[in-house]
Amino acid sequence: MIQTLFGSLDQPPEKSFLDRMKEAVTRTRETLSDRIEEVVGLRKEIDRETLDDLEATLLSSDLGTTTTREVLAAMREKVDRKLINDAAELKAVLKSELLAILNKASDRSATRVEGEPEVILVVGVNGTGKTTTIGKLAHVLKAQGKTVLLCAADTFRAAAIEQLEVWAQRTETELIKTKPGGDPSAVLFDAMQAAKARGVDYLIVDTAGRLHNKASLMAELDKMRRTAQRIIPGAPHETLLVMDATTGQNGLQQARIFTESSGVTGIVLTKLDGTAKGGVVVAISRELGLPVRYVGVGEKQSDLLPFNANDFVDSLFA
Repeated sequence: MIQTLFGSLDQPPEKSFLDRMKEAVTRTRETLSDRIEEVVGLRKEIDRETLDDLEATLLSSDLGTTTTREVLAAMREKVDRKLINDAAELKAVLKSELLAILNKASDRSATRVEGEPEVILVVGVNGTGKTTTIGKLAHVLKAQGKTVLLCAADTFRAAAIEQLEVWAQRTETELIKTKPGGDPSAVLFDAMQAAKARGVDYLIVDTAGRLHNKASLMAELDKMRRTAQRIIPGAPHETLLVMDATTGQNGLQQARIFTESSGVTGIVLTKLDGTAKGGVVVAISRELGLPVRYVGVGEKQSDLLPFNANDFVDSLFA
């Protein structure tokens, strides 16, 4: 009994996704929810002027100009009809509007071919945490009992191959690689053949993250997609764009380049715990029309969470 008791003290209960999300957006919640209380507290009633004051709060959370205007337009209509009378009702309506935007994002995932590995292409600008995200994603999938193979197709940057090797060792995941400067499509071909032969569930592919030559990069990504489709029909089944939450609106232009040219199907937002501008999650969904698949909330292997719109919005006002 004593040993069991001390064992339970040494290992606290695992936190739920909602609790971890609340921790990750603490700074954003302080910016958004607390400020709403201040804005409402200064007025006897909720009116259009209240919403004018709220605009700066939404912008400071990095909701973006377009999204902020859209949300406020819907809220003004309710204010005019006297449907918002206090801070609680204001937050409830704001939550509803944010959730509607997140749920509207289109799902562009390709249909999987049963019995074939699912191919996930990971794209994004260098410095966003792309390679680290791949390692964390491998950990998430393996924790679900899936088999995973990694492909180091960012051959332009030698450090990317080395970094992915570290994550492969850390997560005990096999890695297919080539020499720096090699043909990305050639190493992808080898990785896909290996994935098929070994019958793995997922093949996760790292790609070059340079943007100084957009045309060259996009041609390379297009060639990789054609290579994938020749070996497994419908591949890549998912193309994830990794974005750094701390760059906020500044990262959206880079994101547009990738979404326009590389068939992105979903977003991974890293470093959400390091910013007070978590509203960028909503801005991304609104501006790019893409769902957020995962969010990074820390440095550990397990700090990549499948994104849940309800939990995220609840966390902003908890």
